[in-house]
Formats: sequence, C-alpha cells, structure tokens
Amino acid sequence: MPDASQLSRRQFLRRGAVVAAAAFSVIPASAIGAGRAAPSERINIGLIGCGPQGMGDLNPVMWGGDTQIVAVCDVDARIRESAQRFINRHYAERFKVSDYQGCTAHNDFRELLARKDINAVIIATPDHWHAINAIEAARAGCDIYCEKPLSLTIREARAMVNAVRRYDRVFQTGSQQRSEYDGKFRFACELVRNGYIGKVHSVFVNVGGPSGDCYLPPEPVPPGLDWDMWLGPAPWRPFNKGLHPFNWRGYRDYSGGGMTDWGAHHFDIAQWGLDMDHSGPVEIYPPNGEEHPCLAFKYANGVFVYHAVGDGARRLNIPTGQSVRGVMFVGDEGWVEVDRNWLRTEPASLMTHSFSSRDIRLYRSVGGHGADWVRCIRSRQRPVCDVEVGCRSITVCHLGNIAYWLNRPLRWDPVKEQIIGDDEAARWLDRPKRGEWRLS
Repeated sequence: MPDASQLSRRQFLRRGAVVAAAAFSVIPASAIGAGRAAPSERINIGLIGCGPQGMGDLNPVMWGGDTQIVAVCDVDARIRESAQRFINRHYAERFKVSDYQGCTAHNDFRELLARKDINAVIIATPDHWHAINAIEAARAGCDIYCEKPLSLTIREARAMVNAVRRYDRVFQTGSQQRSEYDGKFRFACELVRNGYIGKVHSVFVNVGGPSGDCYLPPEPVPPGLDWDMWLGPAPWRPFNKGLHPFNWRGYRDYSGGGMTDWGAHHFDIAQWGLDMDHSGPVEIYPPNGEEHPCLAFKYANGVFVYHAVGDGARRLNIPTGQSVRGVMFVGDEGWVEVDRNWLRTEPASLMTHSFSSRDIRLYRSVGGHGADWVRCIRSRQRPVCDVEVGCRSITVCHLGNIAYWLNRPLRWDPVKEQIIGDDEAARWLDRPKRGEWRLS
C-alpha cells in the first residue's frame, strides 16, 4: 500500500472516511454517559500537531461537557501515538469505561479532515504548515483555532482570511494575550485607546530578532518520522535533529524567528492599543545607527513602533531608561508598560483607574482564549483574535523581517497590502510551495 504522502487528496478522503467509520464501530456504548452533551450538540475537535503546544491547547476543551477530542494528527508516529493514548486514557477515566478508543490517529491531516463528524480543529503545526492546514480545514467545514504566528508569509495570511470568510468559519488566532493574564493587556490598551496617557507618539516592543538560513548537516531520519510530510510545502532538505521537534523557529524556511514568535504576541498588543486591527504601518525602517537606532514602523497617524532590542535600544527615548518588558505605549501625558507578569503606569494612579460608561471598552474574552473560541463556535460570532486580527498583526512582523533581511526601508500600503516601489522586496510577500502543495 502506498505511503500516505503519496496518495492523492481524493484517495485520502476516501481512506479517511473508512478509518473514521471503523473507529466509531469500537466505541463502547457506555462511553456515552452522564456529563456529556448529546452527539448532535457536542463539538467534536481534531488536533493537527501534537507537540507540547498542541497538547497544551487541548486543556481548555478536554474538560468541557460539550466538546470532545476525537482525532489527532502528527507526522511523528511516536508523538502521534502518545497523544492518542493520553486522550483515550483521559476519556476512559472521565467516562469510567475500561477501554475507550474513540480518538483516532493520523499521519496526514487530510485523513483527519475527511471525518464527517469533526466540527473544529486545533492547528499547532510548524509555522510553514499553518496556511495550508487552515485553508483545507475551512474548506472541510471546520472551525479553527490556529497557533500563532498565523502564517509564514503575508500572502498566506490574506489567503487564510479569504478562506475563512468564504466558508463562514469561526477562527481564533492563538495570540492569547488578548484573553489571558488577568486582563492586563486589555486594561493597558483601554487606557491607551481612551487617551489616559495623552496622544500616543511611540510604542516600544521587546521581542527576538529575524530568522535566517539553515546550514545544518544531514542526519538519519528517526524511525516513525515522515520527514517529507514534515517539510510539506517548504524546500526539501535533509533531516537534522536541530529542526525537529522544535528548533525550526530560527530558520527562514519554516518561521520568522523571534519577530514572528513573540512578535505575534507583543506587536499584536501594539496593534490592539493603537486601534490598528484593520490596518498597519506605512513605512518600515531597518536600524541604520543614526536616525533609526532600532527597527521602526511608522503609521499614517505619525506614531512610531520600535523593535526596542540590542544596543540601539539604549538610544531610544524610553521613559524609564531601562529595557522594555513586553510592550510600552508612550503618550504626551504618561505611559503604560505591560507584560504577562508586569503592569506599570505613569502616572501611577492609572494602575487603579476605573473606566466610565463613556469610555471605549475592548472585547472581554471570558474564561480564556479556548473558551472564547468554543463560545463563538456556538454563537457564530467572531472571537477576540479573529483571523483578520491575526493577519494584520503578523503582517507587521513579516514586514519587519523583510526590512531586516534586505537592510533597506520599505513603503507599505495597508489597504492594498502591497510593498510600494520595490519589486525585490515584494517577492518576499510569499514563497514558492514545493510539490503538490498550494494555497487554493
């Protein structure tokens, strides 16, 4: 029988339907007991990518009475089978049955998507897979929780938005700072949006730098790993343990480095506070040691957002004179600095500020990011970090990387989503896809 990576999509769908039917034939009737929603009301969820992040993303949905994990997918058999055992054991204990086998395991995500009973998926694959995974999931009628960063390229991000809107799916980008951490980020952004630090002129963001080329030497592929499928749309290269299971983030073929990793969190908060969830910067300047000691994004309203890292950060006019923790918004009447375990303001009285009914209040994600996603699946509303939000935030990070890689300023049209007057830079808006993989 051919390997899963050699089958056509139609063959995968046909085989996946058979696998799903077989799996459901062995679920004991006793597994459908008290504390669970009726099958017609339950949200059945598949997990694509079973590493630590993916398994962590299951926590908000594994205990819900109206959600159930019914399938997992990973190209590493060891990781995939471990996840399947964990989930089946969880439900066996929870439903008090001796042998629960209701969670199927798949090497190829298309097999998982072929199951007609799956309503939603969590995508926690490496960044270079996100767009194809998500677009195919939307086409299959699934609602989607996709880990950040949303995409590997700007064009991929827009294609994801288009697919989600076309198929009317609920999509939560995994930039959970809009939901978690005691509301610190929402509170900080509400102070900014309502003018309590005056007119904002600068935002400082402290995250890692761009990714680079990969020159790792070839090594034997570990047993059980489908390396060709791990690479997927990325250029072919030999396996090296420095790429799997996690260290791929530093390499440009798979990720944008720290700029898109933590940048997808902190530049996202900068966008939220500046009310730019449907726009972005218009000029991007790489550090030049002179006027721009650090990478700088200029917005049409005159606000500058700085990648405040390295020696150049000491030359920025940071009010505290210290390294920024997370994100700092600076206005002409004060500032607010926020990180996951940190919030401080100037004036200090803003720390205990109470908003009035006249103030702008931002989306409050009750119960956390995963809970917000499930709630919106039920209501068909857009969650706190909808795909358009994820697209606009990751675009900032990608533009920063392009400016770093080419070491020259860029002009950006956030309406047309085009780099202006620089054809070489514009080629970085997307990447060629290998083999059968396309954005469709």
